[in-house]
Amino acid sequence: MFGVVRRRVASGSPSPRLIGQSVQKIRAGLSGSARVSSTVEKEIVFHSDGCGFVRNFCSITSGSGINSKAMRVVFHPEAVAFRTWGRPFSSDNGDTVDVVVPPLAESIADGTLANFLKRPGDRVKADEPIAQIETDKVTIDVSSPESGVILKFLANEGDTVEPGNKIAIISRSADATHVAPSETTSEKAAPQPTPKVSEEKKAPKVETQPAKEKPKAPPSALSSPTEPQLPPKERERRVPMTRLRKRVATRLKDSQNTFAMLTTFNEVDMTNLMKLRSDYKDAFVEKHGVKLGLMSGFVKAAVNALQHQPIVNAVIDGDDIIYRDYIDISIAVGTPKGLVVPVIRNAETMNFADIEKQINAFAKKANDGTLSIDEMAGGTLTISNGGVYGSLLSTPIINPPQSAILGMHSIVSRPTVVGGNVVPRPLMYVALTYDHRIIDGREAVFFLRRIKDIVEDPRRLLLDI
Repeated sequence: MFGVVRRRVASGSPSPRLIGQSVQKIRAGLSGSARVSSTVEKEIVFHSDGCGFVRNFCSITSGSGINSKAMRVVFHPEAVAFRTWGRPFSSDNGDTVDVVVPPLAESIADGTLANFLKRPGDRVKADEPIAQIETDKVTIDVSSPESGVILKFLANEGDTVEPGNKIAIISRSADATHVAPSETTSEKAAPQPTPKVSEEKKAPKVETQPAKEKPKAPPSALSSPTEPQLPPKERERRVPMTRLRKRVATRLKDSQNTFAMLTTFNEVDMTNLMKLRSDYKDAFVEKHGVKLGLMSGFVKAAVNALQHQPIVNAVIDGDDIIYRDYIDISIAVGTPKGLVVPVIRNAETMNFADIEKQINAFAKKANDGTLSIDEMAGGTLTISNGGVYGSLLSTPIINPPQSAILGMHSIVSRPTVVGGNVVPRPLMYVALTYDHRIIDGREAVFFLRRIKDIVEDPRRLLLDI
């Protein structure tokens, strides 16, 4: 058993009525109304089991537009209210669309509106970025939901926004291209002369001369060019920290305050790994479509060393030690906006080509600012290559919640003793900073020694010795 209810909703018309009338009669009765711009009729069918559906009927009168969308209504007999699924109308006439902040991440509640990529009056296409929101880890683009013209911004750069907040309004009509810029300029120009006229009307007889003295005040503001002549100690400017920079600063300081960090060093002869790279670089690119770098060799060496020293792959959690039977290697990447650390998942199951492809993909995303939160979460060991910037030696800081970090440095040709003879060899200093609360010096030295042995003789990976 079910019933049928038809309801007519028309802008500018009185309350809903005409229950049970046909659609044709409703249209005929509205043909003479000039105020009605659109008519949306909804047919709701309520079943005996409490479920219903909606069908929309739309009619358009001459010289008017309509913006209606399908909507589903679920009715429960035990509850008076009902829930509606659908995209809400942005305005009464349906010509505008609101641009809202998209979901950021499960662990991120808000972000900072870094900058707008467009201006009011600019035409945008659907899914075209119009603003950027900076979070603690990544920068997220806010795209336009539909094509149109930006009418105005509802937020300012530097504001803290949350998912669902409105930041801009977009008009679908093409005429808005002339409205937005002209209105903003006219609004700024029109209010200024009105107070001047009112002041002249208030005091036209006696205070005419003081009114002329007021325009002489701006020259005092022109004295600002003397500011660049301030002493050197005062030539400073204050710039707010970005969300990413504040997050990095907080995490590094927390790491320094929490861990009992200690660093051990060693020296690695890069001759054999560099020779392996030069001998097979062309064949490697031809088969796998990616260049063979040195980073993949260190990742494979770190995986092998973690398998020999599993305590380095563990972490302290309260009064317990968590041993992780998987190996996720984090690669520290420096970007103009700050340091990001994407994670290579299950590195123990990957070969040289897989690692190189993953590193290249992360490097491209890091430079474009398109790394996601999931790609930077977790990790059991971090590798930081300061050698790409020319660093000779450093003591890296542990990336929580990990227990160690491996630091690579620049390759320098230095004299060394080989077979009783002093010969020049390409050498690199490697550093391992570890949490001394969980990792003893013995395990740390064995770990770094294992990396040295594999890099100096990559054949150990094949023979597992």
